[in-house]
Amino acid sequence: MLAALMLAAFTFNTAENLPIGLLDLMSDGLGVSLSAVGLLVTGYGVTVAVASLPLAHALRAVPRRHVLTGLLAALVVSSLVGAVAGSYWLLLGARLLTALAQALFWAVMGPVAVGLFAPEVRGRVVGALSVAGSLALVLGVPAGTWLGRQRGWPVPVASLAVPGLVCLVTIAVLLPTSRPDDEPAAYGSSPDVRRFGTVLAAGFLSATGAFAGYTYLVAFLGGVSGFAPGTVGVLLAAFGTACLAGVSVTAALLDRFPRAALPTAVATQALGMLGLYAAGGRQVMAVVCLVLMGGALGPVFMTAQNAMLHWAPGRTDLALAANSGAYNAGIAAGAALGGLILPLAGARGAFLAGGLLTAGACAALLIGGRLSRGTETEADADVEADAHAKADAHAKADAKTDADAKTDADAETDASTNAKADAGAEAR
Repeated sequence: MLAALMLAAFTFNTAENLPIGLLDLMSDGLGVSLSAVGLLVTGYGVTVAVASLPLAHALRAVPRRHVLTGLLAALVVSSLVGAVAGSYWLLLGARLLTALAQALFWAVMGPVAVGLFAPEVRGRVVGALSVAGSLALVLGVPAGTWLGRQRGWPVPVASLAVPGLVCLVTIAVLLPTSRPDDEPAAYGSSPDVRRFGTVLAAGFLSATGAFAGYTYLVAFLGGVSGFAPGTVGVLLAAFGTACLAGVSVTAALLDRFPRAALPTAVATQALGMLGLYAAGGRQVMAVVCLVLMGGALGPVFMTAQNAMLHWAPGRTDLALAANSGAYNAGIAAGAALGGLILPLAGARGAFLAGGLLTAGACAALLIGGRLSRGTETEADADVEADAHAKADAHAKADAKTDADAKTDADAETDASTNAKADAGAEAR
């Protein structure tokens, strides 16, 4: 069951990013500009950002088995329609259908997957799903790009229907039908409204910061660091590999350090981006900072999702949908911000702005964590004070009971003495 969900995550992420490697082929085949094909990616991300929470709320009462099979059916149909699309607008419509399915998929999949396992290993389950999603950038998109250049772009688009169908059948057969409210991970394990809001805001800021720079990474590596075009391609592969490695390492430690994982990942991302701004002109330092940024980018979203499973103030699927929407909104905002900065301050300026935004996200997490700990300490103090007050009240009640019992005993003794005296008087 977990393998099917991991394969579905890999397939959805590959579908989302596949046009990046096929831009020129799609442009030539459909007779549209590169920027128009770029909208297939941008429009996808915006749709996920806008639709995640409304869809999760609208379908909150539908059994997860029915929801997941419906989403995977949408993925299969949209992949086949996109492959045979004879026009740009039909392809765009198919892409938006896939985006709507993915918007709800990430919200529903998490609670279903972690609910299959004991709470002690849920961090590793979240990590496994994130590893599968990260593999889309390391394996899925490169493989789809190669296949598209060998057989034409419709072939890799249509091929996504195969794993989608495998996941659909597996989930339809193995996942039991149950009410969403009855699932083991339907609600946060430690509900905390303040921490929930902090993670949501930090996720948006860190995504905005990351993609303000990452969108223009090629321009930075070529123009600032001075790498040759062929080397830039190798460095992009290294970035993806670092992302996968970061997710894998973080997944192994997530259950042991659930609270420290997210601030650590965000701080590492900030360090990498600010390092690129400050020392990116030196190639060795550029590679080191690039690996740091790549190693943090995947874990940021993964650890935020794991935090939502802990601190969701209500249903976890709605919390995950809100987090996914905020993160995707940050991706769009970051790309737009970087585009505004690029002509004014160049690629270095974009990485400086991104690094500062990410540092702000880290500060928000640290401050929010301290405030929450302070609230918890006050609550614990109140509970302890209440316990002491109750103990004192019980002690006073016990003392009063003992005093009353002694008084009653003395009264009985006096009555007995008087009765004996009266009896003696009568006998005389």
